[in-house]
Amino acid sequence: MLRESHEEVQFSLLNDDKQKSPNVEALPQRDVWSRKIEYLFSLIGYTVGLGSLWRFPYLCMKNGGGAFLIPFTFFMVTCGFPLYYLELLLGQFSGKSPMVVWNICPLLKGLGYMMVVISAIVTWYVGVVLAWVLYYLGYSFATTLPWASCDNEWNTDRCVVFRTASDVSSNFTHNSSVYNSTIGSTSPTNVSVVGKNLTGSIQTAATEFWKYKVLNISSGIDDPGTIQWHTVLMLILAYALSFVCIVRGVKSVGKVVYVTATLPYVLLTVILVRSLTLDGAIDGIIYYIKPDFSRLTQFQVWFEAALQVFYSLGPAWGGVLTMASFSKFNNKCMGDAVLCVFMDLFTAFYCGFVVFSILGFLAHESGMGVDEVVEAGPGLIFLAYPEALIRLPLPQLWSVLFFVMVVFVGIDSQFGLLETIVSGLVDMYPRTLGRHKLLVLAVLFLCYIITSLIFATQAGVYVFQLIDWYIAAYAIFFGSLLECVVIGWLYGAERFSRDVVLMIGQPVPLLIRWSWCIVVPFAMFISLILVITNMTSPSSKEYTYPSYIGIVGIFIGLLPVFPIPIFMLTQLMTSSGTLRQRIKNLVRPSADWGPNSERERGKYTMYEYSSNVWHNIQVDLFGQRKNK
Repeated sequence: MLRESHEEVQFSLLNDDKQKSPNVEALPQRDVWSRKIEYLFSLIGYTVGLGSLWRFPYLCMKNGGGAFLIPFTFFMVTCGFPLYYLELLLGQFSGKSPMVVWNICPLLKGLGYMMVVISAIVTWYVGVVLAWVLYYLGYSFATTLPWASCDNEWNTDRCVVFRTASDVSSNFTHNSSVYNSTIGSTSPTNVSVVGKNLTGSIQTAATEFWKYKVLNISSGIDDPGTIQWHTVLMLILAYALSFVCIVRGVKSVGKVVYVTATLPYVLLTVILVRSLTLDGAIDGIIYYIKPDFSRLTQFQVWFEAALQVFYSLGPAWGGVLTMASFSKFNNKCMGDAVLCVFMDLFTAFYCGFVVFSILGFLAHESGMGVDEVVEAGPGLIFLAYPEALIRLPLPQLWSVLFFVMVVFVGIDSQFGLLETIVSGLVDMYPRTLGRHKLLVLAVLFLCYIITSLIFATQAGVYVFQLIDWYIAAYAIFFGSLLECVVIGWLYGAERFSRDVVLMIGQPVPLLIRWSWCIVVPFAMFISLILVITNMTSPSSKEYTYPSYIGIVGIFIGLLPVFPIPIFMLTQLMTSSGTLRQRIKNLVRPSADWGPNSERERGKYTMYEYSSNVWHNIQVDLFGQRKNK
């Protein structure tokens, strides 16, 4: 819907008029990043999440190797970057969190609630990932790594330390090599296995530690089993770490990110250098980057590339908007967007080298193909990496380094997610300003209680996979589509560009305008249709979800979207006038909309569009040099 002619909204220049107009009241005090570098580190840390470690390398291998970089980079540049830049500009200009920033278009204020719901749910289940990682980290200090031995109480008679090609043969007796932790070498041993077909029967020590010790996994999602108290205790530690890091808002986050945003790159490089010295590492990397250009003719490859861009960058999740809202009003943010998007692209590709150098080594040693040893999702962190690290000299050292790195990556993601929730509560309820510690504690405590009751059970991993599969599938595309509709057409690309000029002295480039108005909405609409028509239930080699899970998954996927129609109907029902008048009023910014600058807010005026719809379209796409 395009705007119709209406009176230009103008804010008073007179100080003595402040009592009459809420638009020029003193802005509430809001924290600001102490240094630009802290802001950038926080953005990079939030953007580069666990998905770079376990999702991108697998997708790259699955969809044509190096050829996958073509559609991934294409969508990163044409869709991911414009949306990321949009959220940086919007958050910085308004100085508001996602919960209230969408007062720019009150009809769609539910969009902000959608972002907060996504952040809350992701905070909830990322907590259990940190708990699992901390559990591994604790065991990494053991004299004998528990995933390097089959002599533990949880091991079965099918356990082997190293998998080999004969694991999938039909022999009754499997010859393997068992790690001798005392001398750091391997020695042959015979493992008897009952059964005619051993496919799926032999399990590595790393797999059994994950399944039978860490998870104590049940038979399925219908069998919740009992609470796993070691997970409950690790959850306390995980949320305590998050609390310490974010307790003072951007003041504490700004200091912590010096370590959490940089050390993972150092540790990744150390692990990569060491893994490149292993036999088969180069073969794994060649397998990873070798392009299969024929895959580019498959629509599914392009779709998965688009999906990964939005899972990776996180537009429509609220974190980017939140962190930008703490930025200085006149900060030049084009370079920030370029740097963060580039770092996300670079890190995803760089992690692939680390992953596949290790997988190449595993494949070489076992005599299997790289595609046979690769793991998708969390299995890459909790199965493939531990199995590889026990082959190295001083495996405890490498395990500690690796899991410390994963902890930092996870906590970095938690910063933006938690602050999105807390800042939203503060903006909605100004009386809570100054009670940041209590709000953070309350949010984490609530997440802890819910997580302990669900993810800490024996069926927790099934619930985790279900939520990870569905939570953002619909919301990211639908939310990104609405963001562009609001800024590009309802508020107006020309009007927003003039706001940007007021803020940083430069207009929005035309190419980015076209992306906001045409390219991204079209791409998001097509992607949303594809998700709706092609979404399937999660699956694994060993477990098939019940048939009803598809319905539950759709509900989970739509849960963040529900606030949008709810608030839309509420706004329409509580407004006065005819339906057309209500809609017309609700697509205009609310009275409290304006720049996050006392000096600029007093003289702020919004651009007035004409009544000619075709003229307005041209103005939004190509700009207009003079004010009307």
